[in-house]
Amino acid sequence: MRLVILNQYLSSNNPNALFCAVILLLFSSINVSADTIKLSEVCPPSFTLKNDNRCYLRHMYQLYDSLQDSGIGGLKTGLPKPRDGFSPQQIDLGRLLFFDPILSSDNSVSCATCHNPQQGFGDGMGRSIGIKGNIQQRSAPSLWNSTFLSNFFWDARATTLEEQAQSPLFSAQEMGNTPTNIVQSLDDVESYQSLFKQAYPEQKEAISVQNIIMSLAAFQSSLVSLNSRYDQYAHGYHEALNKDEIAGLNVFRSFVARCSQCHTPPLFTNQQIAVIGTPEPTGLPRDIGAERTYNSPVLRGGFKVPTLRNIALTAPYMHSGRFKTLREAAEFYTGGRGHAVPENEELLLHWHISEPNLTSEEIDRLVDFMKTLSDESLLPVTPKKLPSGLPFKHMESSHEQS
Repeated sequence: MRLVILNQYLSSNNPNALFCAVILLLFSSINVSADTIKLSEVCPPSFTLKNDNRCYLRHMYQLYDSLQDSGIGGLKTGLPKPRDGFSPQQIDLGRLLFFDPILSSDNSVSCATCHNPQQGFGDGMGRSIGIKGNIQQRSAPSLWNSTFLSNFFWDARATTLEEQAQSPLFSAQEMGNTPTNIVQSLDDVESYQSLFKQAYPEQKEAISVQNIIMSLAAFQSSLVSLNSRYDQYAHGYHEALNKDEIAGLNVFRSFVARCSQCHTPPLFTNQQIAVIGTPEPTGLPRDIGAERTYNSPVLRGGFKVPTLRNIALTAPYMHSGRFKTLREAAEFYTGGRGHAVPENEELLLHWHISEPNLTSEEIDRLVDFMKTLSDESLLPVTPKKLPSGLPFKHMESSHEQS
């Protein structure tokens, strides 16, 4: 890997390239030795380690029967079965890979570039940016509570965590890598040789595409956010919410606003596709969304209902970041059915999209309530250094992007 870094510097136009390369190699020889990193042998918080060296999620919602007390936004409703059972080492290796730009073809972006833990695992942009400055079609969805989901991406084109992890790695517009190159890049790093052997001790060739993807899926399965003030309220601590927030919860659950029919607690998504008719960014054509995934014209402009967990941290909103604030997003729903759809466009709008005619105060209370869904108590630790020796790559956010 040090030779790769050296070649990058020497091929640049930097007049001090040789000096910089030598200094970098000196430091990398100190910081990236195989014995500097040992993978965790304990599970992340909220996970229990069993005798099979696997981590299994434990949470309060397991006490509830999902078939009872559900209604529209019932407070004591169960959650879908999580995708767990990964080893502590696989989860920890996935954490290191997640932050490491070595996974991209030119070492310019990491998973954390678009899914920054400090921004609700989004990037604060209306449309994310991949390698070579490629502007993506959509925003980066939050990764919180992915362990409970049955489909992924705005257009629901993936049905497993592994599919979700693989897609950006080998997308020419996102991370631009190839299976052969990604394996070779990691195999060139002595630290990763050691780390993969720790995570997959039974395998002779531990560094493989399958294990890279499994490790990323393992880490993503550990991103659990279930201890917001709303959760404390739902579990019986009434003082967790103030009167304005409770009023907002009541609007949220009402038959007038109908928010909870799609953003169903406690996951705050029903995981379905909805055509709601949000406007596209100025000058861009209609994003057909899930129509392509399901080859179904009735789903033209349809997207997966996103979770509202940590929603206050993930502005801007909608699939292309069309709305800058939570209030703007909430106001869209009370603007009237189909009010943002151009006259020459036919969309089969979801039947829940009506004309609630919410007052300004009711919208304010909705926003108050949505802010109670923030919980970063189990935010994973950002590595102090990366096994590759490469610098961190976080995207500079811009809520001004349309």
